[in-house]
Amino acid sequence: MTRYRPPVGVPRFGGLVTFSRLPHVTSTDGVDFAIVGVPFDLGASFRNGQRFAPAAVREASRLTGMYHPVHQINVYDHASGVDFGDAPVFPSDLERSLRSIEEFVSPLARAGVVPIAIGGDHTIPLPLLRPLAREHGPLALVHFDAHSDTDDTLYGTRVNHGTTFRRAAEEKLIDPQRSIQVGLRGSLASAEEFAAARALGLELIEAHEMFRMGAEAVAARIRRRMDGARAYLSFDIDFVDAACVPGTGTPEVGGPSSRETLELLRALAGLDFAGFDLVEVLPSQDSGGITALLAANIIFEFIALLAVRRRGA
Repeated sequence: MTRYRPPVGVPRFGGLVTFSRLPHVTSTDGVDFAIVGVPFDLGASFRNGQRFAPAAVREASRLTGMYHPVHQINVYDHASGVDFGDAPVFPSDLERSLRSIEEFVSPLARAGVVPIAIGGDHTIPLPLLRPLAREHGPLALVHFDAHSDTDDTLYGTRVNHGTTFRRAAEEKLIDPQRSIQVGLRGSLASAEEFAAARALGLELIEAHEMFRMGAEAVAARIRRRMDGARAYLSFDIDFVDAACVPGTGTPEVGGPSSRETLELLRALAGLDFAGFDLVEVLPSQDSGGITALLAANIIFEFIALLAVRRRGA
């Protein structure tokens, strides 16, 4: 069987820009996971330009390797991966873009390939979850973010990066009783914002609680909440402190460092994820490319979680 991995002995600065120099393949044969670019930002409400993030994160990913020293695993020995390319979008048509993204990801879901999406703004989990939920049923949501994204409307619209997970719950794409949001913080429009998320059935770990608990305790809470269910992991880069990620659309201070973020993700080893996304990178505000570099390394952590799970199986 064909297995896909990055090349060995090829200079990192050469060749086509795919994620971690993975082959660009549009077949699902022999593929365990597929990187999907989603250059969409029609749902952003403050700064936009997230449509340029897939290219920036792929460029930064040239520096990611194959061996994970903490998990002690060559990830590509256990997970065959490709860069599936970018989902087609329509820059002036939100609904048509979401349908196009869903159609692009559907063959992966049907084939049992795990999509790892590079957004784009945080509207994109909606078209990603739809085909995954058709195959697996409602998924547990593991959501890292400074914001809950459970508004009913934002500036008069029902589909945008601030309403994603309310719509996902309404469409029964996620199971709120097995879902959890981590890292929420910042000043709010009202006390109802977090209350509304809890009213949907979601469990919340706000940032001040997260710091008090530590990575292992947070991971234990996530495991208990999932209760053995398959999950979808959605990671908004503004989960991380604004000092570490200047390149994002709605930055928030008071978050974890890049080191603390990686520690938390590594503590999720062994969990069963059907899909991932990394969203809200904004290259135009990214000093020195440090946000895109962290994003690329977070995606490497996603791949490592898949590899550790497959090694255990």
